[in-house]
Amino acid sequence: MQTANDHGKVPFIQSGSMDHGHHHGSDDNHSHTHGHAHSHSHEHGHTHEHMEGPGEFLSRDGPLSRRDWSARAFTVGIGGPVGSGKTALVLALCRYLSQQVSLAVVTNDIFTREDWEFLVKNKALPEERMRAVETGGCPHAAIREDYALNMEAVKELTECYHPAMVIVESGGDNLAANFSRELADFIIYVIDVAGGDKVPRKGGPGITQSDLLVINKTDLAEAVGADLGVMDREANQMRQGGPTIFAQCKHMVGVPAIARHVLEVCAIATGDPDLYNRIKDAAPEPDADAGAEATNGTH
Repeated sequence: MQTANDHGKVPFIQSGSMDHGHHHGSDDNHSHTHGHAHSHSHEHGHTHEHMEGPGEFLSRDGPLSRRDWSARAFTVGIGGPVGSGKTALVLALCRYLSQQVSLAVVTNDIFTREDWEFLVKNKALPEERMRAVETGGCPHAAIREDYALNMEAVKELTECYHPAMVIVESGGDNLAANFSRELADFIIYVIDVAGGDKVPRKGGPGITQSDLLVINKTDLAEAVGADLGVMDREANQMRQGGPTIFAQCKHMVGVPAIARHVLEVCAIATGDPDLYNRIKDAAPEPDADAGAEATNGTH
């Protein structure tokens, strides 16, 4: 397999392509040696720790204080269960923002490049600005306990293209999955209405401690018997008033609000107030009943 540094080939990072025997530490202290001959057992050394409660928004870990954005661009982590619409949100954000803001993307899958291939097929960004990471194990390990592969990809994209923002999409996982703050400066967690209106009250760090909760596929509420009012009320309770946005990512509904939220935080963190102003000329919020822009495949 090719690594991310083979720019003329498939930008694919496999779990066995780097030596990363460490698990924690700041992004400035990571070191790697590259090699392709050795194998990797895909063991991440993580534990499925017991949690005493569903987590609290107001006591969540805050982003790290850092200033050298030239070494690693502002990083947005997008997590959520399989099929909730994470890749659709990545595609939508790229379509909405890429004319105003320089972006790059890292996708995660356990054994495939499916999400990366979907984004390439739908021209989310130029192919060279997107990387595929094969985690080879639990998706949450690659964004929390053993994030070295993702950190390497983000740094490499930053060095090559100097984006204002890098989006890292996690592989699908459960409600307890959340990003390490050493990897993600801003965390979005995506659930979908098709899972039922009970999902927000189930809690877990993804629900309670993400910086922004996105409840996707609101157009399916009637079909599955989900009450959006219940989801709104219980999300607000579980998140102690933290922000939640209802969306139809495939139809771009809610995407402008998500983009503005992310860019506002990015502008404050990086000290670039012009960043937020760049989306003023972007497309307006579409009507919830508007047709979707054509995509190849469904995510």
